[in-house]
Amino acid sequence: MTLFTPPLMAKAVKTVDGMDMSERIRLADEIHVQQPQLLASVVVLHRMGSSYPQIEVALHILLVSYQAMKLSGHAWPMISEATQDACLRRLTGQILFSEGLPDALQQQSVHLYIDEHPEPVLLAFAHEHLRQNDLLAVRTDAEKFLMLAVLNLVECIASVRDQARPLSGAQA
Repeated sequence: MTLFTPPLMAKAVKTVDGMDMSERIRLADEIHVQQPQLLASVVVLHRMGSSYPQIEVALHILLVSYQAMKLSGHAWPMISEATQDACLRRLTGQILFSEGLPDALQQQSVHLYIDEHPEPVLLAFAHEHLRQNDLLAVRTDAEKFLMLAVLNLVECIASVRDQARPLSGAQA
């Protein structure tokens, strides 16, 4: 069962889009306390050659994803560096596997990945935001690292969703 429904993601997007800079900074500070590894995976993108506008795209996806986690009515476990590493290994393995396939099988592999993803709405949101900002083409190493960071963020959240526990009396 997915925790990130279309209405929940729409509410998270609307909430973040309605925030001024000080509110976004407070949300980023909260992420630093609750999910420091996720924030670090975005902040480090500058060292990988991403421009500030590109990093803003990844940061927006993180802010919305975290806001959706809060709105889900669940207490989320802290995502560890080990979880990030395991998710990144799985993600790169899937990508490398698909790269070696003929075009038709590659498309089938991508569709299977999407269809079987535990949080397809979260994945679709991240993918669409990257597309809207022309970051799916992967023309540079910086864009490759940014896309991997964003997709890994989604994978990490999806990987711990079964450990998220409903908050008593909370409504999503």
